[in-house]
Amino acid sequence: MVKYNRILRLEDELDMSLFLLGARKTGKSTLLCSDFPNAIYIDLLDNEIRRLYKERPSRLYEQLEGKPAETLVIIDEITEVPELLNEVHRLIFKFNITFVLCASSARKLKRKGYNTLGGRAFPCYLFPLVSQEIPDFDLERAVNYGLIPQHYISKNPQKQLAAYIDIYLREEIRAESVVRNLDSFERFLEVAAMTDGEIVNYSNIASDCHVKSVTAREYFNILQDTLIGYMIPAYKEAEKRKTVQAPKFYYFDVGVTNYLLHRKNLIRGTVEFGHAFEHLVMQEIMAYIGYMRRESKLAYWHTYTGHEVDAIIDQNVAIEIKSSEDIQNRHLKGLRAFREEHKGFRLVAVSLDPMTRKTEDNIEIINVHDFFRMLWNGDLF
Repeated sequence: MVKYNRILRLEDELDMSLFLLGARKTGKSTLLCSDFPNAIYIDLLDNEIRRLYKERPSRLYEQLEGKPAETLVIIDEITEVPELLNEVHRLIFKFNITFVLCASSARKLKRKGYNTLGGRAFPCYLFPLVSQEIPDFDLERAVNYGLIPQHYISKNPQKQLAAYIDIYLREEIRAESVVRNLDSFERFLEVAAMTDGEIVNYSNIASDCHVKSVTAREYFNILQDTLIGYMIPAYKEAEKRKTVQAPKFYYFDVGVTNYLLHRKNLIRGTVEFGHAFEHLVMQEIMAYIGYMRRESKLAYWHTYTGHEVDAIIDQNVAIEIKSSEDIQNRHLKGLRAFREEHKGFRLVAVSLDPMTRKTEDNIEIINVHDFFRMLWNGDLF
């Protein structure tokens, strides 16, 4: 079994209890067992254990009452028995016990108003693997199959992805009983994949799925609450050019998008590879912000005249992502248009161009492998 050195260091966060959140199969349980082998571990995916706590949540208090202060307790998949959160709250308050509460969805808590511990637990997010965590990182494999740990190393990643989508539909959607028409939602998953990395038009998506616009919006909310997708907002600083204000949508892992779109055997130079390459780079940027720069804000910029920049981070850097192996002036039009109205930004084009260099007007063209190294070394912003 491959062991990855994950960037998220939970021991550095344990000055208080934690909610460890992340999509299924990103490695939450593996990380917890590896980092905290001596913790009290409660696995609510175990049917018998789940049944006992559901019958009487106060068992948890009885089990842990009187334990030394700062005893570490891990509860895996806390949303299986969210009633336990009242007991967790009591134990933190009375005995200063530290909890790591693991979950792949916060939707149940939001929907039913369960105890979210009133700020006594800090949220941390575990993303799929990133390049920095993988020895001998294989870009082509990542672009094709994504970076969910089991999928990246699998001898049959397509089979793994097929099972993942099925498990997602069955366990996350049916179990939570939030979708009345599973057929329309399954169609929505595919339509959402078609718009992956694109500006969201709720009316068009609703029409394609044969549902109301408000239903399409709710479906996107479900994907975000179950950590399967996320929205990138439009950059809204004052400017002369009129810009699109709707968000962009991305699935949390490019392999999931590829499977839903039936994209296979992606090769450089194709449009499909370009879309997947852009998604992978955005996935890496999202993970970096989530782990290292949690206060940073990520946006995109798109004018009604067609100029676009894929990623704007804070007031610091503007990033355009191109899968070309030969970056030319035509690839840099969006960055130059952005600079006309927004001064002081570092302008970067991430690409497959083998030569990292700088143009005469100070736009940095960075090979993707160099970009990933610079990103995780903190050399970009």
